[in-house]
Amino acid sequence: MIYQLYYWPGIQGRGEFVRLALEEAGAEYLDVAKDSGGEEQAVRKLQALLNDPRIPRPAFAVPALKAGELVIAQTANILMFLGAHHGLAPTDEAGRLWTHQLQLTVADWVVEIHDTHHPLGPTEYYQDQKQEARKRTASFLKRRLPKFMDYFEKVLKQNPSGDQFLVGSTLTYPDLSLFQIIEGLRYAFPRNQSRIEPNYPKVVALHERVLKRPHIAAYLASGRRIPFNEEGLFRHYPELDG
Repeated sequence: MIYQLYYWPGIQGRGEFVRLALEEAGAEYLDVAKDSGGEEQAVRKLQALLNDPRIPRPAFAVPALKAGELVIAQTANILMFLGAHHGLAPTDEAGRLWTHQLQLTVADWVVEIHDTHHPLGPTEYYQDQKQEARKRTASFLKRRLPKFMDYFEKVLKQNPSGDQFLVGSTLTYPDLSLFQIIEGLRYAFPRNQSRIEPNYPKVVALHERVLKRPHIAAYLASGRRIPFNEEGLFRHYPELDG
């Protein structure tokens, strides 16, 4: 099967969490909008999927993954599907639920990261909410970011199978997502990350471990990974980097 990934062209965004899982799995996929040859054509394809009356279970928004006749939306839901089909999740029920729980925590974290630069919502430009963004980011960096980092450091420390991965003794999809979070935070808040990361050696070690995995390393070196930019989820505004 060749998967079809539907996500906005030109940004990593939430689609990158799915791309990393597909790359790690060595799965064949078409990045539909990215490979459409133009933003206008890409947007038409995304809108066509979201508004297709023939799809009985329509997606609210992208990312969405077409797998045969299935159309799967929501990042955590897509990753749960890929985890089950490509060895990126445990096979027992308790393990699957724990893996999904960790990914849902990542999803909560993603929302808070996005809201640092858009605290009034995505319909307003960053330039129109700078004052609110400064206040929101200061609170995030001081209170919320350490809480999430503390949690994942604790999960690694308390893993009965060792501190190499979040779940069991092998890589699962939340490991890839935590890697992407650290990558994005280093782009958005480089000064803050350089200051706090020594407090989280297990999280940093996991990031380095994922970075060196053959499929991930090949993807990062291929030129196919969209660079971070100020249109995506992780944005670097120097005035926000505490």
